[in-house]
Amino acid sequence: MDFEYSDKVKELQARLTAFMRRHVYPADAEFRARAERGEFPLDIIERLKPLARAEGLWNLFLPGLREDEPGTRLTNLEYAPLAEIMGRVPWSSEVFNCSAPDTGNMEILHLFATPEQRERWLMPLLRGEIRSTVGITEPGVASSDPTNLKTRIVRDGDHYVITGRKWFNTGARHPLARFCLVMGVTNPEAEPHGRHSFVIVPFDTPGVRVVRDLPLLGHHAPEGHAEVAFEGARVPVANLLGEEGKGFAIAQARLGPGRIHHCMRTIGQCELALELMVARAQEREAFGRKLADFSNVRDAIAECRLEIDQARLLTLHAAWLMDRLGNRAARTAVSAIKVVAARMQTRVTDRAIQVFGAMGLTPDTPLAYLYTWGRALRFIDGPDEVHLNVVARQELKREPQSPLEAVLRRAE
Repeated sequence: MDFEYSDKVKELQARLTAFMRRHVYPADAEFRARAERGEFPLDIIERLKPLARAEGLWNLFLPGLREDEPGTRLTNLEYAPLAEIMGRVPWSSEVFNCSAPDTGNMEILHLFATPEQRERWLMPLLRGEIRSTVGITEPGVASSDPTNLKTRIVRDGDHYVITGRKWFNTGARHPLARFCLVMGVTNPEAEPHGRHSFVIVPFDTPGVRVVRDLPLLGHHAPEGHAEVAFEGARVPVANLLGEEGKGFAIAQARLGPGRIHHCMRTIGQCELALELMVARAQEREAFGRKLADFSNVRDAIAECRLEIDQARLLTLHAAWLMDRLGNRAARTAVSAIKVVAARMQTRVTDRAIQVFGAMGLTPDTPLAYLYTWGRALRFIDGPDEVHLNVVARQELKREPQSPLEAVLRRAE
């Protein structure tokens, strides 16, 4: 396996880095200040999106991008290092039309949308004209087991009626949010993995109500992680995505690449945290010495570098497997990186906060937010325990390469 970045990727990395330095980093302070006041700085995003598209830095995440669709077609392995660069400023992915949950929604619309759904919903998403959300997790059940989901999608003539409640609908407060992909039960009598379906529910549908925004450990995201109630919301049967009862298959098609994107953005955030940590250690003095001269601080810096590089290599390996063999074959590798990257983010940012001292707890640096997001990532797209079970199940299937009985007899 050769993970040397191709000349194409290196050129895109250089172009993206230059764009971030020229346009994104200078706007970050204003974006965060306005977001902390409770507004979404849409004008900043909208000003930068045409510039990104003109430079070919648009829709970089979709390997199946068609010739008539805007963007630059890249494999998962090619996109991964670019997601890392975007991750250094959490809001920047939207500038390049590469932000979650739109990326996953575009992925499954690309795979399962009818021609009519494609024109109404997918193409505006690909052009960056609208935003979307996905409604899977529910407050009333353990959603780590998706067979528990209770939201009902009931056929009534030419319509589906949706009743239930979803939460952590990322992007529901975004001013351009136009629809939610809702996963719910269409056939409660079917086997557990054949009961659920996805429907497209526009936000202006009567009976759709944003109940509240949910802060993550006290932090409110400007686009929102909302709880949304569906109170007898009616949508045409034509809004069914794919086939009835295929919700689990659609969800898996959506989540695999998205988990790689999350992990690479996390790695970018940890690189930023480490850079801040190093700068602080070299600048700040205590007890007559630079912090960087203390062995425990040097150990913390080294531990961060080891963990970031390990997580990056595992993530690139998962992306490589997905490109070569598909989502299903890469499932165990994707579960592994999902656990490793999220845990790594909390460890790296925690060390950085410790070196900054009390300042690291304040909004004066991005560290407190990055720590919060790393902790949340241990639930997002499946909790650690689910992914660890995937990895363990694969190990338990593995045939021992040596005669196990003979090894055990020797041990006795």
